[in-house]
This record gives sequence, structure tokens and C-alpha cells, in this order.
Amino acid sequence: MKCRKCGESAVIELRRHNTAYCADDFVAFFRHYTVETIRKWKMFEKEEPILVAVSGGKDSLALWDVLTLEGYRTTGLYLDLGIDEYSKGSRAKCEAFASERGAKLEVIPVIEEVGASIPEVQIATRRPTCSACGLSKRYLTNQAALARGFAVVATGHNLDDEAATLFGSVLRWQEEALSRQSPVLPASSPKLARRVKPLFRLTELETAAYSFLRGIDYIVEECPFSKGATSLHYKEVLNRLEAHAPGTKHAFLLGYLDRIRPAFKRGQEVTLRECIRCGQATTSELCAFCRLVDEVSHKSHTISGPVSAGA
Repeated sequence: MKCRKCGESAVIELRRHNTAYCADDFVAFFRHYTVETIRKWKMFEKEEPILVAVSGGKDSLALWDVLTLEGYRTTGLYLDLGIDEYSKGSRAKCEAFASERGAKLEVIPVIEEVGASIPEVQIATRRPTCSACGLSKRYLTNQAALARGFAVVATGHNLDDEAATLFGSVLRWQEEALSRQSPVLPASSPKLARRVKPLFRLTELETAAYSFLRGIDYIVEECPFSKGATSLHYKEVLNRLEAHAPGTKHAFLLGYLDRIRPAFKRGQEVTLRECIRCGQATTSELCAFCRLVDEVSHKSHTISGPVSAGA
């Protein structure tokens, strides 16, 4: 198998593109594809400061690496979820990445903002762990962006992530979720940062290959709470379809974004207000995060005395 660009031995085959690349040309392809996605979808300008949400995994660190190499002004943001050794390991990967590149990394321990670690939140509230975690991450990332003057937050969601999310929403015809699914979520309120996903057209395999070829040391283990997650089953189904017909995931996701999403968007306009406690954008008097903090505080107080919260 030869590299399409230079004719040397290829290290990766991209069946959905009907091509293959050597190491150097694949890295160049990955960087160009990411920059073109940013440009085509008008995600942000070169001079804008970007807050990159990093987890220590291959996707977010690959994104941060590309943006750094391409000369964007970036700061990493790591939310320490307090998930025992997993969080210790992922935080160490982010700190090492930043140190090696002279990049700035902000670290926010969730326990200081919620009053409990994510495992403790699950015990106290009996909520699904991923639900409480996702709510906390969205809120705290937005809060950090606003507090530090960032108008845009970039995340490492890849094509596999986005296609699986869309698949799940379509199976249940979740209109609100479908209306929100986009690689660019504009700031619909002064209290919201713009959220973008520059890797949404690149697969999980491609981000893994890029990270390996660039020598990025990322955490390989999945979050222990993700075991058995429905989204992983959706990914398995889509992977089987992709193996049979390369390009299926891309056609599914881009077809939705180009042809169907505008109809959902027109019918899902919502009125936002400021949370009476924290001031962040919400559809109700008290935002979901503040309600979560109250729930954690109440349950923790009932069990073992008062727990402080940062919201």
C-alpha cells in the first residue's frame, strides 16, 4: 500500500476517502482537514483566544496539538472529576502535554464547585453518573470561559461521537436534542460561550493515529463509569455499517446537518433567562446546575453533615 501523496509506504488506509498516507502526509492531512473544518463552519477566527476543553484522551489532546501547531491562541481547561485513579492519570497527561509545549492549562476540581466528586454526586443523588457529569462539565466549562474572557470553547468530539449521538436521538425522535446537535452552537445569550467541535469530521481511528504519530501521550483507559453506556452500543452498530460501506457515518451526520437540522432548529426556539442564584443562562428560575448543587448539599447534610458548594 502506497501513500497517495508521495508514493512511499503508507502507514494508514482511509477507506472512506479511498486513499492511504505515509506518516508525514497523514499528519498534514489531519491538520489541513481540521483547519478547513474551522474555516468552512466559521468556528472562530485566527486571532480569537480559544479555551480547549481537555480530558487527557486522544481526541482533545490531538485538537489542542493541531491548534497549537497552526498558531491559534489556546488555553487548555481540565475539569478534575475526582474519579480516583482515572482522574489522577488523565490530569497528569494534560499537565505533561501543557508542560512539554509551554502551553497554559487551567485546572478546576469539580468537588470545589459542586461540593462533591462525581462518584459522590452519583451516590448522593442517585442520578445516572453520566448525566450528572455531563451537566457539571457543560456548566463549569461555560463558567470558566466567561470568567476568563473566552468567547469560544473547543471540544474534541469526533465523527464517531457525533454520529452515535445523532443515531440515539433519531431512534427516540428526541426533537430538542436533534435541534441542538451541531458542530457550532452559537452564543444565544451573553451568558453563554460559543461551543465548537473542529474534529467532528474526523473519525476516532484517525484521531488515535494522529496522536500516535505525533507522540502524544494520552490516557488509554476509558472512564470507569462509561462501561455499558448506550452510546457505546450505538458506536458498535455504526462501526459494522461503516465496515460494510465506508463513509456511512460521514454521510449520516453531514446529511442530517445539511438537510434536516434546519427544520428542527426552526421549531425549537427557546427563551433564556438568568439563573437567580448564579446568573448563568437557563430556561427556568434556578438553573439545573444550581439544583444539582442543592440536591448534593441536602443529601450530604442528611447523611454526614453540611457540604459546601461553589455555585
